[in-house]
Amino acid sequence: MSTDEIDRLARKRAKAKMGWFIHAGIYATVNLGLVALSAASGRAWTVFPLLGWGVGLLAHGISVWMLPPGARCSSG
Repeated sequence: MSTDEIDRLARKRAKAKMGWFIHAGIYATVNLGLVALSAASGRAWTVFPLLGWGVGLLAHGISVWMLPPGARCSSG
């Protein structure tokens, strides 16, 4: 691989990792609000968005952190 290809790959991987961190931060912020809303209403409905969105966050994390560098992904 040339230096330019390595640089391009490094930037792509860094962008993917930053995207996951942003996704995780938004997940935490929104779900903390939903937990507070759920607690205020006295019902435990918040488990459904936590689990549903959590599966998506897990899949995103696997695609970012566990695929080998240079692997083709659909977000590229």
